Amino acid sequence: PKSDRLGKIRSLDLSGLELLSEHLDPKLLCRLTQLQELDLSNNQLETLPDNLGLSHLRVLRCANNQLGDVTALCQFPKLEELSLEGNPFLTVNDNLKVSFLLPTLRKVNGKDASSTYSQVENLNRELTSRVTAHWEKFMATLGPEEEAEKAQADFVKSAVRDVRYGPESLSEFTQWRVRMISEELVASSRTQVHEADSPEKPPEAGAAHKPRARLAALKRPDDVPLNLSPSKRACASPSAQVEGGPVAGSDGSQPALKLEPLHFLQCHSKNNSPEDLETQLWACAFEPAWEEGATSQTVATCGGEAVCVIDCQTGIVLHKYKAPGEEFFSVAWTTLMVVTQAGHKKRWSVLAAAGLRGLVRLLHVRAGFCCGVIRAHKKAIATLCFSPAHETHLFTASYDKRIILWDIGMPNQDYEFQASQLLTLDTTSIPLRLCPVASCPDARLLAGCEGGCCCWDVRLDQPQKRRVCEVEFVFSEGSEASGRRVDGLAFVNEDVVASKGSGLGTICLWSWRQTWGGRGSQSTVAVVVLARLQWSPTELAYFSLSTCPDKGIVLCGDEEGNVWLYDVSNILKQPPPLPAAPQAPTQILKWPQPWALGQAVTKTMVNTVVANASFTYLTALTDSNIVAIWGRP
Repeated sequence: PKSDRLGKIRSLDLSGLELLSEHLDPKLLCRLTQLQELDLSNNQLETLPDNLGLSHLRVLRCANNQLGDVTALCQFPKLEELSLEGNPFLTVNDNLKVSFLLPTLRKVNGKDASSTYSQVENLNRELTSRVTAHWEKFMATLGPEEEAEKAQADFVKSAVRDVRYGPESLSEFTQWRVRMISEELVASSRTQVHEADSPEKPPEAGAAHKPRARLAALKRPDDVPLNLSPSKRACASPSAQVEGGPVAGSDGSQPALKLEPLHFLQCHSKNNSPEDLETQLWACAFEPAWEEGATSQTVATCGGEAVCVIDCQTGIVLHKYKAPGEEFFSVAWTTLMVVTQAGHKKRWSVLAAAGLRGLVRLLHVRAGFCCGVIRAHKKAIATLCFSPAHETHLFTASYDKRIILWDIGMPNQDYEFQASQLLTLDTTSIPLRLCPVASCPDARLLAGCEGGCCCWDVRLDQPQKRRVCEVEFVFSEGSEASGRRVDGLAFVNEDVVASKGSGLGTICLWSWRQTWGGRGSQSTVAVVVLARLQWSPTELAYFSLSTCPDKGIVLCGDEEGNVWLYDVSNILKQPPPLPAAPQAPTQILKWPQPWALGQAVTKTMVNTVVANASFTYLTALTDSNIVAIWGRP
């Protein structure tokens, strides 16, 4: 502090000193009047003081800290290079803020910043146009007696509340900009009420970010595939007998839902090749909504060496994680509430991904890195799922004929996980699908296996840490189907289970309560069937079904590229006894034959279909490296 030479320093390295935010003394640092390069990486900074006075700074490195906000960077107007990797609480919204605040920035995290600038410019144009239109409408409704200052404050609140644009994942940035634009309009209106400083709306701005609806496979950069191993399918496929389009409403019961194809993505291509129409995609899951009552439009997909996170509204691949040599078979989300060293609570979405190598990777999606690897099994992991009762409890099911329950724990100060093994469940055949029982998820686990459907006691207050199957379910007394593969399994509500595979060409709806209540001490129990649903008669396996419990809907793909949709709530409302014949689907979405490589992709297997909770978006994964997204207009 007593040195008179601080003003001559051009480069300063303060990395790896365990610095906290309060250690950055503005009175001291502002004396570095010629500083051009500052390295603050590998410290414990949560914020940057907003009055450091480093007006000549051109290079700033802040990697591997705990920064949660970037707005203080605006004090460095000449910044050209910025490094922010390894700050887990910074998101894609912060990247956009950085581009807006620092117009001279050329590189962010070692990458060219021009593409982000272009995205920010488009968002800014559209938001300015929408806020201006909202302002004009707002001012037109004001009466002459209304107090101007209060009305203007109300306008800012209403703009932040009502002006929406772009994907949900960018809402933090768009609301931040809406507030700024609104406040600028209010400030300028104090001298020119109706001549507010509002930029012209370019003729293309309104259409620049509309969701694409063209039926053409969108070739994305940075992509990758897989050669299936273990072998998934081996036999020919008879054609589905149910023909096209909506079949709901044929009995006057209920009109079909209107769904239109929005995007077709090749985001898992091998070696980023647009010619890859062979990589098989296996599992997808929507991110849990961040607010109660909200719904997510962000979906994670896996196949080949890649896990992708996609915004369904825009079709943009927000994040991509690659593991060379891996083949991903399953993904699952959980949401943790972590506490920083300063005592601040942060909500954190964690994505688990697993596959051929028997490893579970825990991905911090928004920060773009893997923060933990669990060496879960010696053989491939077929599927995994988090417990709905405990956000850190993860089930993994493997080709080694074991299901293991893990506690991934909470991350340490370096955002690393240390998982511990809680239970091992032995199976007599390969487990394919996992399904915690909806009414008692911390007590019972269902699994669809190569040899049938089984149930385990997973209560942690029991002494045995290694357990065998408690009950095996069969789907017809004395039937040949009793030991057949169950490759689809999901709860429709707290009682009704949908399962597939035990009977050719059908999906079975059965009652958990009635089946469990009547089992007595038996180890093999016939399920109480409520209804059967007509599905493709194919002999091929591993088409996974899913449910949308909030809407009472069951979904399943087939070998022709179709999506079979059943309104189960409507079927179960029919007075008993329900017809013995399989119920027809409510609707069949036919494969829309997108174009790739100059020709239509006419036939593909839809391995899995998943919808978000509000049933506004539906994502289907195929055997031909195509992620297909439908939406409700």
